[in-house]
Amino acid sequence: MILKVDFQAGKPVYLQLADQLRLAAASGSLRAGDPLPSLRPLAEELRINRNTIAKAYAELEAQGIVETIPGKGFFLKQNGSPFSQAVKERMLVTEIDEAVVMAHHVQVERKRFLSLVNERLDHFEHLAAATRTDGK
Repeated sequence: MILKVDFQAGKPVYLQLADQLRLAAASGSLRAGDPLPSLRPLAEELRINRNTIAKAYAELEAQGIVETIPGKGFFLKQNGSPFSQAVKERMLVTEIDEAVVMAHHVQVERKRFLSLVNERLDHFEHLAAATRTDGK
C-alpha cells in the first residue's frame, strides 16, 4: 500500500492518511484483518512525525475502522463499526456536506455533481466485485 501526503493541500496530514486508508478499505485493497504499516517505517518513508501517523490511526480506531493489537500493531477491523446507524449517517452527512460545498466553490453543477457521485459508486462497486472474484 502506498500512502502519500501533500503538504500544500491545506488538509492536515493525519486526515489525508486517514482518508487514504478509509478509501483503501472501501475499495477492497485493504481487507478486514490486514495489517496497517508500522508507525516508525511509515514515518521514515513519508518523512513525517510518527505521532502524525498515530493520530491518523487513532482517528480510524475511534471510527471503528482500525483496531490495535498490543505487541502486533494496527489492523483493519474484522467486524463493522460500533456506531449506530444514526451516528454513521451523521458522519456521512458531514462528508457529503463538505463535497457539496467543494462542488459549489469549484462551480460544478448539481447534475454533474450527482453524475460524479454515481460514477464513483460504480467504480467502488466494480473494485469490490473484482477483489471478490480475484480471491484476494
